[in-house]
Amino acid sequence: MSTELSRTVLERLRTVEWYGDWDTATAHTRSRALLMREFMRRSALWAENYGAQVEWPFFDITEFIDPAFSFDPEVERELDEFLMRMVPTPSTARTCRGAVRWPAFRAARAEDLPDLPDPYEPLLLMYGRGGGYSVEEFIDLYGVMIPYGNFESNLRAESFLTLEASTLDALDQDATGRITYYAKVGDGYSRTAPLGIVRRRKVGREGATHDEAFTRNLRWEPTEYMRRYELGENDVDHVEISEREAAAFIESVTKRLTGAR
Repeated sequence: MSTELSRTVLERLRTVEWYGDWDTATAHTRSRALLMREFMRRSALWAENYGAQVEWPFFDITEFIDPAFSFDPEVERELDEFLMRMVPTPSTARTCRGAVRWPAFRAARAEDLPDLPDPYEPLLLMYGRGGGYSVEEFIDLYGVMIPYGNFESNLRAESFLTLEASTLDALDQDATGRITYYAKVGDGYSRTAPLGIVRRRKVGREGATHDEAFTRNLRWEPTEYMRRYELGENDVDHVEISEREAAAFIESVTKRLTGAR
């Protein structure tokens, strides 16, 4: 069973367009940035637990916990061949190796492992939404660059646990410009359970404003809410929320309207 789980991860990696998939990467810049940040946070949690701060963030956690661990030799041979031919950077190759080995290690050592989130799933999802990354002063996700930060800042970062494809797609929909999210609150609605959410995008040098609400059609659509609020024409209040909070709302609404579990 553990061999099949590791092979499944390898097959996911085989489907990634590692070289020059610019259109896909730029279409998913918002979700790719969030997924990379969540990987950095999870990697910091595992590194702290095992005293691997020096190895953080792009490392094979299995290799650090148990250097002698080995798994199915056929899968390992295929993995080595795949990494040699297809994966562009040593840093990316280390995480791919770690992601493939992890299910087998987790199955073998489940009782010994701490209750921490899967370290590699956010990174696997990010790879599937436009390929890999490169690291210099910033982390270049080929369409957007994010700060590297340090170990402590990533350890304390806000979690991003909403990893459904539909949620990630909604965050990426028409997501150009500088985006601020708002939750509609009041009359029994709070920022964690709002009446709805709105985003304001400021696009281009002139800062052209686009206000959009996430609707029952499960997509962002134009709204007059912000303009009417600023004119004093409606009584529904709002508070600014993080992109992660917006994602949680999108996921809960999608599950409620589609009956997904």
